[in-house]
Amino acid sequence: MIKINEVIVVEGRDDTCAVKRAVDAETIETHGYGITAATWKLIDKAYSTCGIIVFTDPDSAGERIRKRIIEKYPDAKEAFLTRKEAAKDGDIGIENAKPEDIEAALCRVCCAAETKGSGDTFDMSDIIENGLTGEGSKEKRQALGRILGIGYGNTGAFLRKLNRYGITREQFFRGLSDETIFGTDNKRNKGQA
Repeated sequence: MIKINEVIVVEGRDDTCAVKRAVDAETIETHGYGITAATWKLIDKAYSTCGIIVFTDPDSAGERIRKRIIEKYPDAKEAFLTRKEAAKDGDIGIENAKPEDIEAALCRVCCAAETKGSGDTFDMSDIIENGLTGEGSKEKRQALGRILGIGYGNTGAFLRKLNRYGITREQFFRGLSDETIFGTDNKRNKGQA
């Protein structure tokens, strides 16, 4: 079992149980969007000492909680599960994920890029030229987001994530060329890295 040095911020007790089945780690539970002053104090202490990984459910409530925490702690790391990995009987949550999916998500942790303006940024033409907008693109963004460890986002959010997390063009095109996810129609991207 791998040990995670940072404290993992999750939504609830069931998420903590699922994380602890997968990895050796400490957690802090937000208990939803109404984070108490005492919980903020715990997160603040963890952030300033060992760091935090925000690991919320891949649903709209989880995204709102994640956004709120990241606004307060911009250098926090983030881990993502896909909705499919977190789904069970119509319920979406980390507590439903298999231990191996949780471990994999935590191994793909992302941090905000430290250097901006390195010339390795993406713009909307990259999204359009690589089929990440328009019909059938949602599934492609979900798959690529999982490969890159940045999670899912609509077209604009996905573009921001590529730049926020410092994804390189090489990583981007390597992810797009993963035939197990995208099939053979993306072979043209292999030479663009």
